This record gives sequence, structure tokens and C-alpha cells, in this order.
Amino acid sequence: MHDSDERALLRLLQAGDDAAYEEFVRAQTPRMLSVARRFLRNEEDARDAVQDAFVSAFRAIGNFEGGSRIATWLHRIVVNASLMKLRSKRRKPEESIEELLPRWQEDGHAARPAAPWAAEKLVEQDELRKLVQAGIERLPESHREVLLLRDIEELDTQEAAEMLGISTNAVKTRLHRARQALREVIDPALREGT
Repeated sequence: MHDSDERALLRLLQAGDDAAYEEFVRAQTPRMLSVARRFLRNEEDARDAVQDAFVSAFRAIGNFEGGSRIATWLHRIVVNASLMKLRSKRRKPEESIEELLPRWQEDGHAARPAAPWAAEKLVEQDELRKLVQAGIERLPESHREVLLLRDIEELDTQEAAEMLGISTNAVKTRLHRARQALREVIDPALREGT
């Protein structure tokens, strides 16, 4: 969308134009659902988060000054709505990430040294994507959230910290541990010679 089209759409949305709202929702829903699904494991929860995000966006559209693209602004609202939905659903204590992390010997060496991944196993991108998604799903929620925000949604450390209400050091620590755990989880499927 060109800048002039974006400004025109913003003016229509801020004026309460029903057709503009409908067009905006229709155009943005598939992408926003994709974002919500990365955070939420349940289709209904993802749809609810997107709907909540659209309601929040439309309530606040009058205050939107156009400092970013409308879709970027909505994306942030969807991420926030997804995180809020996750927080409201937390009923059981979070599992520890420790069982997914690499093991170390007393001398400081890895119990199972890293092995090269078989290049031919990386060829099928769809299989690799599914493997990584399944690995991310195995991460405890607090680590999965940080990994998704930093590595998938590409927020910087400060932005992720603000969205999660934690310190930047906590984001860095969780991200490092999440990446380690993810590698451990997917490593057996990608090891050369297996």
C-alpha cells in the first residue's frame, strides 16, 4: 500500500467509515490470525485474540498518529492480545525448561557434543518448519513467548521486555535458554548419519 493510500485509509478509519473498517478487517485478518496462532495453541483462542485486537484498534484509531504503518500498529496489538490471552489461561505452574537444555559433564564439556546436521535433511523446508514449530511448542510458555517475540516477530530486546513486563536481562536469559533448548529438541532429527 502506498503512503497516500495508507493516509487515505487512516482518515476513513478515523472518520468511522464502515466500508473502510470492513475492508481493513478482511485484508488484515489472515495475517493477524497467523501471528496469533504462533502464540496460542488453540484456533478459537487465536480468533478471539484477533477479534479483541481489532476491537482495541478501532477504539484507539482516533489516537493513532500514523508513526508506523496501520498494519504494523495492528500487529503489535495482536501480539499484546495474544500475550494477554496466554496470561489469562495460565492455570497450572509452568514446566521447567531444564529438562530440554543441554547436559554438561563435571569438566564443563557437553555430555552430548554438537554434531553436524545432515544437509539433505534440511532440504525439505516444510518438514524443517514443522520440526521447528513442534520444538517451539515443547518450550515452557515464558521461554516460548520470548523466542517468538525476538526470533519470529523480530522485536528488539527492549520491546520484548516491555510487552512481557520483564527486564531486558530476563529476556536475554530466557531467549538464550530457549534457543539452547530448541536446538536440543530438534537436534536428534537433524543429526548427520541418523
